[in-house]
Amino acid sequence: MAYNLLKGKRGIIFGALNEDSIAWKTALKVKEEGGSFTLTNAPIAMRLGKINELAEQCNAAIIPADATSEEDLTKLFIASVEKLGGKIDFVLHSIGMSPNIRKGKPYGDMNYEWFLKTLDISALSFHKLMQTAEKTDAMNEWGSIVALTYIAAQRSYPDYTDMAQAKAMLESIARSYGARFAKLKKVRVNTISQSPTRTTAGAGISGFDVFFDFADMMSPLGNASAEDCANYTVSLFSDFTRMVTMQNLMHDGGFSSAGMTQELVDRLSK
Repeated sequence: MAYNLLKGKRGIIFGALNEDSIAWKTALKVKEEGGSFTLTNAPIAMRLGKINELAEQCNAAIIPADATSEEDLTKLFIASVEKLGGKIDFVLHSIGMSPNIRKGKPYGDMNYEWFLKTLDISALSFHKLMQTAEKTDAMNEWGSIVALTYIAAQRSYPDYTDMAQAKAMLESIARSYGARFAKLKKVRVNTISQSPTRTTAGAGISGFDVFFDFADMMSPLGNASAEDCANYTVSLFSDFTRMVTMQNLMHDGGFSSAGMTQELVDRLSK
């Protein structure tokens, strides 16, 4: 059921790769709720994914942009305002990649150039995005900017390696730029700490299935799906959450507050 929560609102969605991605599901939900938007991803990701199919479903323009490039981001925001017919009301940052994880480098044998690339793509791009939005004066007052994160920013997990530092930086940027953007234009900035989700990025982490099953047993409501996350993101884009900013919002079925669940007791007792 649609509620027209985003009727008349315009936005930019970063990171939709295929139908498994949270950004993809968010785009469909935004369209259903009356919002219009442009889609963007790095050129290499666009070649690997199915973004053209999504654009057709949502009647959305595609504007390729490397989120680590200030020049690309400037062109993206200017072109999005032009194509959408007005300033931006919402932005989704759904970007994360670690060359060290992709190439199987363990945490005690990091390639530091790749580590810096992880930070640039997965976290610094969020600052660049917002700085560009500010410099181009592309955001409407009371706009909303959301980035996706994970609880490994606060807790240690095997095999998440340098992405844990990237997520911690991402959340810090949200607080710092959130304070700035609130004063400048009443734009709110939040991160959503999502359950392990079966996306292309998630599947690239060694032992993901164990991550997923453990979190599901430890979450009283179970793991939040990509569809659930899309719904939550839309609520943060809507006018119903105007006074929520600088928050890292746990969207994990209760995982982050659970000490022990009966499901885990039963599993360990076998």
